[in-house]
Amino acid sequence: MEQLHRIVVPTPFAVGDVNMYIIEGDRLTLIDAGVKTEEAWNVFVRELQNIGYQPTDIEQVIITHHHPDHVGLLDYLPPSLPVIGHRKAAPWIAKDAAFFSWHQQYFEQFLIECGVGEEGVTKLGNFRRSLRFSCERSLTQEVKEGDMIEGWTVIETPGHAQSHIVLYREADGVMIGGDHLLAAISSNPLLEPPAIGEKERPKPLLQYNDSLKKLLQYDITTIVTGHGEDVTDVAPLIDKRLEKQKERAQYVWQLLNEKPMTVFDVCRSLFPTVYEREFLLTMSETIGQLDYLEAIGAVKKEKDDQIYMYEAVRS
Repeated sequence: MEQLHRIVVPTPFAVGDVNMYIIEGDRLTLIDAGVKTEEAWNVFVRELQNIGYQPTDIEQVIITHHHPDHVGLLDYLPPSLPVIGHRKAAPWIAKDAAFFSWHQQYFEQFLIECGVGEEGVTKLGNFRRSLRFSCERSLTQEVKEGDMIEGWTVIETPGHAQSHIVLYREADGVMIGGDHLLAAISSNPLLEPPAIGEKERPKPLLQYNDSLKKLLQYDITTIVTGHGEDVTDVAPLIDKRLEKQKERAQYVWQLLNEKPMTVFDVCRSLFPTVYEREFLLTMSETIGQLDYLEAIGAVKKEKDDQIYMYEAVRS
């Protein structure tokens, strides 16, 4: 059985340290690549040396998803190194100009529909600043559901990111889980635009719930995670996460039962101070709850002068 080593590096983000992994298989494989800071690189090199390797020994990198704290150190690794991930990670890690132009255009319109006003649209700049900790690399190999890499099965788990995958080793039930299911905190399903040319946006919380339930199909002994400690009580933790999500949705329904609200109204009610510094994160959470309530028929929305208003449906 291939040896799996955890390497923990710091990040400048509120989530704290991020976990990277080395698999000693037929090819020395790095899973995820930290965040692009000198501090993270120095820690990574030191910890890699402690298990007997140099960065030049790494033969391939697999990314569980495209977020900056999982891909940034790709810019420190040799340009010829193969980078493997889901196809939806490609424009993010390459910083594709057309894609980011589309991202900006889409969210400017979408946020107006959410009721944030012109002032709120300027908060998109906070998102762009976080990308300085990302990388600018090409994806050299795309993987999809059911593909095998070094004895690990690829499972698509969209929700936290549209590009999110996990790796499962059936022989011992170990899963490399990225940020899909974390031991100490709930993973945030984050808003992303539809693919260029498509009109229907992804609904990340609905996807995330489905991806959580998908794990129950597998005999998992341990999930090694992107942040924090391993998860061993997989089914009970999934039940806990899903139940907590229902409780949050019920609270949102109660707000809407008092009066119709825009997405931004709901966001400010849920996160009266945090939304200022974590705008897209809190808006993602809010829209996720509204998508969930709409999917179960508990709320309805109507467009009024370019802005969607949500109201509770009383049973």
